[in-house]
Amino acid sequence: MNAPSRPFNVLVLCTGNSARSILAEALFNRIGQGKFQAYSAGSHPTGFVQPIALELLESVGMPTEGLRSKNWDEFARPDAPHMDFIITVCDRAHGEVCPLWPGTPVSAHWGFPDPAAASGDEAHQRYAYNEVLHGLSNRIRQFASLPLEALDALAIKREMDRIGSEPIDTTERSA
Repeated sequence: MNAPSRPFNVLVLCTGNSARSILAEALFNRIGQGKFQAYSAGSHPTGFVQPIALELLESVGMPTEGLRSKNWDEFARPDAPHMDFIITVCDRAHGEVCPLWPGTPVSAHWGFPDPAAASGDEAHQRYAYNEVLHGLSNRIRQFASLPLEALDALAIKREMDRIGSEPIDTTERSA
């Protein structure tokens, strides 16, 4: 895939666009600064971002302004940014009928459990968010390290699928 004259655009999709996809959007923009411009959206957005997700991002020094829950239709419009990559991060969004994206974005599924559905006390809920944040961070770091400019779309797809199929590694604790 030849490098565009702009950063690669990544759209991270989830059903509610309130936690996992929001975390991934922020991580892509931080880890891939200059290489990626990330966006997130949902098939059935909640209309709000989970407060624990925002608190967690702020606690690791990531900006949260501009993060909002939005419908994926926003990115299927003719005036939307051209997407190079589409990544789903929840099982409920995987396999859903997605809008037709302009161009030919490479897509993959990187499933994570929904931290907003974690039961138990607040400490257990925060732990669930931390696990997702660090698992996403590891996958995004792997993806960001790929020589995307030197790979064709099929090779990138294989790498994205490989990254998404590996066990979720949460040992790396730096976002």
